[in-house]
Amino acid sequence: MSHRSLSLTFAGALLAVGWLASLPAQAQHKAADLLPGDYIAAVVNQDVVAASEVVQRTERLRQEARQKGESMPDMQLLHKQAIEALIEDRVLVTYARESGTKVDEPELDRVVANVAAQNKLTMDQLKERLKQEGMDYRTFRETMRDQLMSERVREREVQGRIRITDGDIDKYLDEKREKLSQADQMNLAQILVSVPDGASDTVVAERRARAQAALSRVQAGEDFAKVAREVSEDANKDKGGEIGMRAASRLPDVFVEAVKGLTSGQLAPELLHSGAGFHVLKVVERKGGSLTTVVQTHSRHVLLRPSAQLTAEVAARRLSEFKRAIEAGSTTFEKVARENSEDGSAQEGGDLGWMSPGAFVPEFEQAMDALPLGGISGPVPSRFGMHLIQVLERRNAEIETKQLREQARAALREKKYDEAYQEWVKDLRARAFIEMREWQD
Repeated sequence: MSHRSLSLTFAGALLAVGWLASLPAQAQHKAADLLPGDYIAAVVNQDVVAASEVVQRTERLRQEARQKGESMPDMQLLHKQAIEALIEDRVLVTYARESGTKVDEPELDRVVANVAAQNKLTMDQLKERLKQEGMDYRTFRETMRDQLMSERVREREVQGRIRITDGDIDKYLDEKREKLSQADQMNLAQILVSVPDGASDTVVAERRARAQAALSRVQAGEDFAKVAREVSEDANKDKGGEIGMRAASRLPDVFVEAVKGLTSGQLAPELLHSGAGFHVLKVVERKGGSLTTVVQTHSRHVLLRPSAQLTAEVAARRLSEFKRAIEAGSTTFEKVARENSEDGSAQEGGDLGWMSPGAFVPEFEQAMDALPLGGISGPVPSRFGMHLIQVLERRNAEIETKQLREQARAALREKKYDEAYQEWVKDLRARAFIEMREWQD
């Protein structure tokens, strides 16, 4: 979505598997840091992946599959997926460090304080809990720093790899116009001058001239309906030539093409020649979308970012609890967002302002568009985390061509994001030093 400065949380730390087992996958290790009895599963650049981490990640994958009701994957496959994911984590973190990405101390302080608040702990209690689980406070802070750096460098690098040309934008807008035209409803009126099958060139020319004269009369200001009743050979001439309101998909394609771009009350400037003869066409009324007329939405949200401590399932449960409390009147959306949301809008009570279509990632926008005014969504997943969304207002707005093209560019970037991300990770892995080790669990 448009707000990309997202902090991380360790809320929900007290999971059934234990807090230590759910410590961040990105926690970095040197060989000397391994606990007695642990093993090195892989070396990635200057860091190692511990065998205990692979066991923990494998268990998480197994639990997630069970929670989704999926058939239990083969354990060897889960082990492979776990170690591949951990290697990817290490590659991203080490690259982020080497790229010079910085996280200042005040920001890191806010992130750690949010971790404590989410878990209903004071800072002293957080430090004590970390100590009990075998992690010192300094290591914990550095893990948080690594996660923030990884996210920032990911957004910067992936966005930099996406190339959108003017031709891409033109094609995208043309496709949208085509879809809008098919969704149009139109009441067309016509003056038909028929041409018999097999008519000679002389007859065709005479009929064309008759139709052209009718078009000229209307262009000169005569009432279309009057001319239609006098000249048209269509069955609807007594109705002034009106065909009636129909979906564009139920009209002849040649008619739709002939009035493309015309608005209600406008006359097609040229005759249409079809198999039936010559047509003078007018758009009596047109109902449908316009690329430059959009529905803008004023919304707000609460964002929770799943992590090793806050699984998607736990995040969804917390957001559902927030929703029930808001609807019961025991708190407000604004208060919940200020105290819990994990992006830059938190200070504004989650307010995202007025946004046009295409400003957010598709999954967020689809859920937002489905809400009534004042409505609050259930938990909505996106690549940024889990959202609770409320729609405050909607309005119709005209946008300029420049803004329309920027929206198209943003939409195309979103479409290409996942592919660009996978290519970037593949490139990073190809350049990284990765050594697999024998290990046992």
